[in-house]
Amino acid sequence: MEEIKLDVQIRSEIGSSKIRGIRRGDFVPAIVYGGNKKPTPIKVDRRSYERVMRHHRGATVLFHINVMEGDKKLRDYSAIVKEEQHDPVSDSILHIDFHRISLTEKIEVKVAIVVRGEAIGVKRDGGSLEQIIWEIEIVCLPTQIPQNITVEVSHLELNQSIHVKDLDLPSGITTKHDPESIVVTVVPKREEPVLAAEPTAEAMVAEPEVIKEKKKEEEKATAGKEPAKKTEGEQPKSDQAKKG
Repeated sequence: MEEIKLDVQIRSEIGSSKIRGIRRGDFVPAIVYGGNKKPTPIKVDRRSYERVMRHHRGATVLFHINVMEGDKKLRDYSAIVKEEQHDPVSDSILHIDFHRISLTEKIEVKVAIVVRGEAIGVKRDGGSLEQIIWEIEIVCLPTQIPQNITVEVSHLELNQSIHVKDLDLPSGITTKHDPESIVVTVVPKREEPVLAAEPTAEAMVAEPEVIKEKKKEEEKATAGKEPAKKTEGEQPKSDQAKKG
């Protein structure tokens, strides 16, 4: 990886009102720290910085920062972006932290894992490819940082996986990640449970109608029948029991 030249201006402004003024001037307040040197407050041309980051979207960018005071060069650093702060509403960049590094010393950085190909377990057997790890931390010299780590998955069948130990890392690059961690795997497609159909409005109305029809039939069957008359001299069972 080659260094991307970035000219920045030394920054003396401090305080919220002056920082807002920097942003209104289309600059981004930033700081460079690390390397056993004092932090250097700077301001970065927003358009120049965003153009570089768009071109290297998702990748670690190695910058060669020239710290200027007007047209005068004060110092220069090799650095990478450690953190960006964004506005929660507009998503515009509010502040950048650069980490000063040495090109001759190894560093730890995160790079994206990119899947290539269509797994045979998906294409032939109807499985589903699941990516578990989307980026991995590697150890290497700054000039060796790859844009991403590519994983070929076309050979994967159902219930097969690629682990961290199976990754084809470029020469000179290592990782401290657990070698047994699964990066991608092919699993059988999950079938969604079939839910019992809810009764329709028509069915809910029909049920009481059936009950009403049945009740009408019972009323017709008993219509016209007189209640049984007691025989002369017959006494209720309860009275007979008392006499007995």
